[in-house]
Amino acid sequence: QVQLVESGGGLVQAGGSLRLSCVATNNAREISVMAWYRQTPGNVREMVARINYERETVYADSVKGRFTIARDNGKKTVYLQMNSLMPEDTAVYSCYMDGVTTSFTHFEARGQGTQVTVSS
Repeated sequence: QVQLVESGGGLVQAGGSLRLSCVATNNAREISVMAWYRQTPGNVREMVARINYERETVYADSVKGRFTIARDNGKKTVYLQMNSLMPEDTAVYSCYMDGVTTSFTHFEARGQGTQVTVSS
């Protein structure tokens, strides 16, 4: 079973920056899609950004121009660089990966989430 481990959340003032990281365990052989989701205090869940193996990206309109998703295939890691943070970015951010294990079985995995709080 592939597991994802996130890091990098925390408390930041509006206008500040944070960088989230998410790494998959070693039994992930190849990862096609990596993504970040967030769930707001009002329990609204949205896809923040996603990146495929060819590094094509998709962003939510609310974060375009402020957030950047990137991946390191060798390290099985996805990053989310968040700049110009706003209080409405406050949420639990979790990563998602879709790929193939070392046993050549398909997997989908989600991280447990990391809290990002932006103060005004």
